[in-house]
Amino acid sequence: MADYLVIVESPSKAKNIGRFLGSKYKVDACVGHLRDLPATKLAIDIDGGFAPQYVNIRGKADIIKMLKDDAAAAKKVLIATDPDREGEAIAWHLEYLLGIDNASVCRVTFHEITKNVVQESVKEPRAVDLNLVDAYQARRVLDRLVGYQISPVLWRKVKKGLSAGRVQSVVLRLICDREAEIEAFVPKEYWSIEAELSKQTDPKKDSDRFKARYYGGLDGKKKNIANKEAADKVLEDVRNAVFEVKSVKTTKKKKSPAPPFITSTLQQEASRRLNFPSAKTMSVVQSLYEGVSVDASGGTGLVTYIRTDSTRISDEAQAAAVAHIKEVYGDKYVPGFKRVYKNKNAAQDAHEAIRPTHIDFTPEKIKSKLTNDQYRLYKLIYDRFIASQMADAVFEVCNVDITAGNSLFKASGSVPVFPGFTKLYEERQDTESEENVKLPPLSEGEKLDLERVTPEQKFTQPPSRYTEASLIKTLTEYGVGRPSTYAQIISVVFTRDYVVREKKLLVPTELGKTVNKYLNGAFPNIVDVSFTAGIEEELDKIAQGEKQWTGVISDFYDGFSKELKNAIEETDRMKVPDEVSDVKCEKCGRLMVYKQGRFGRFLACPGYPECKNTKNITENVGVNCPDCGKPLVYHKSKAGKKYIGCSGYPECKFISWNVPTGEKCPKCGKHLEYAFSKAGRRFVTCSNKECDYKSYGKKKKDET
Repeated sequence: MADYLVIVESPSKAKNIGRFLGSKYKVDACVGHLRDLPATKLAIDIDGGFAPQYVNIRGKADIIKMLKDDAAAAKKVLIATDPDREGEAIAWHLEYLLGIDNASVCRVTFHEITKNVVQESVKEPRAVDLNLVDAYQARRVLDRLVGYQISPVLWRKVKKGLSAGRVQSVVLRLICDREAEIEAFVPKEYWSIEAELSKQTDPKKDSDRFKARYYGGLDGKKKNIANKEAADKVLEDVRNAVFEVKSVKTTKKKKSPAPPFITSTLQQEASRRLNFPSAKTMSVVQSLYEGVSVDASGGTGLVTYIRTDSTRISDEAQAAAVAHIKEVYGDKYVPGFKRVYKNKNAAQDAHEAIRPTHIDFTPEKIKSKLTNDQYRLYKLIYDRFIASQMADAVFEVCNVDITAGNSLFKASGSVPVFPGFTKLYEERQDTESEENVKLPPLSEGEKLDLERVTPEQKFTQPPSRYTEASLIKTLTEYGVGRPSTYAQIISVVFTRDYVVREKKLLVPTELGKTVNKYLNGAFPNIVDVSFTAGIEEELDKIAQGEKQWTGVISDFYDGFSKELKNAIEETDRMKVPDEVSDVKCEKCGRLMVYKQGRFGRFLACPGYPECKNTKNITENVGVNCPDCGKPLVYHKSKAGKKYIGCSGYPECKFISWNVPTGEKCPKCGKHLEYAFSKAGRRFVTCSNKECDYKSYGKKKKDET
């Protein structure tokens, strides 16, 4: 019989923690929440102070019985659920189920699943933090009031089966507002003029050539070229003019590394670099936190707790990182000061940043013990953390002013002097910047040869649609929702057919636009970004003990109930217009429309029921079939996995999981195709399984 019962959330975590604690401890997994609001009714006593009416979750009876039996047999119960508001609430519910007094010192938290941390943490139990529990309850009640009371209104006013959520509705509004900006955008014409110049050397070398852009007049003021007439005037001015270097300014510029990951930045960077949806990122990083068997000692957590808003790291972790940098890269890659990154909200500094728990477990060292996705994400976290403690990168930046006639041109170059942290890792941006350009040595008064001058007509561009990464960045900046919930919220707008993904861009459907339009009119506060961000601030104050949760709910409900009453009394019903495609129905000639089915979107004839024609949406691969030469298209299997087939089916039955390159194998003559290594690197291989031809090509600088 064990002296102590330790309760954690997941079975895999229970196994690893049990191994760290030894025979005096029995470790059980509660497998998430055991009590919650019932799904069949509102379960909030609005007139009774908004008291939530919790019930035991169906299907959890056996787990509850096991925990009660084991708790009765143990001398002491320690509740070690996750160290966040959700985990605190689960601990609070466990106290209720097991008959443990709220004042009992039984709560322990593990910020990383490693032997030392686990063994030390169980020695320092505390009482359940009721402020965190209240903050959780406030969020749960708010979300239930909004979701369960607005959704039925949507069913009556728009369409059956729809849903609205407190944060979900703001996400939809952001995506729809961006689409409205794009649709309303009116392009404006402008011109750019680029001069290709060279030093007056004989013979000419490629390194003597460089490009400069028109900037304005000799007064140094920037001047936009609005049309062709204005561009022609500049061209006339400079075509036979002498190009002369007016000034050369060379400076040293330092670039500091990005801080270690927090939950939101990890989701953003995994989306940009690894093409992971946020839901996948959170699933994979959860497995790294809970523990992986990397050596003979068994499983250990590879990263610290994954739901955090803090960039803080412990002194021990920082010292280990510095020692690693000295050993691998040398002393010059260690900054001459201690790096401290400022947190946006000091109140959310309970956890460290997401970092590796064992610096000696380098990604390459444990690669064989990880799945491909685990390896790629672990490498991202590891490299980001080490880079965050490295020295600044140093660049030499050269800015040159060049005169020609009455015109001023500018050229700039940036050359790395010392790579610093960029030797290991550099943060990816949503819009990639131009590569470094090296200018030839130039001096004031130097005359230059004009090789050619090129005018180009351009038009201003609308704002880009959101990607998952840029949407998460925007939500974080506005303070809407919590990063730990973003994955679930974003997935809902897809499953409800409010938003579709075109490549990596998020596009609202006609249904999404209709729902957003209705919510904007009927529930302006619910979809207001500032209002929703203000609610998050109120929840933080509850967690800090500065506000009572029932008061926050009451203040919210005063306004919400009025909007709800008006929406219910309003009798108008909104019609959802079909999204029209450019595909003609081959049976009746009408333009087909997009519909949503069990297996995703498809095309249907709007002439139903007279015409019942439907067809799958085809996406061209961009390569022709190696067997018959017709275009290849993407298909989906019954399991939802993409594969490639010939558009000439059934005459041509070519299918493949991999994309053909359009070239033949130099060894056997069969077609070549793209494949991916376990590390996620793309390479070219022969489709003939008996041929061993492979080509990796030139590895990109930032390839993971």
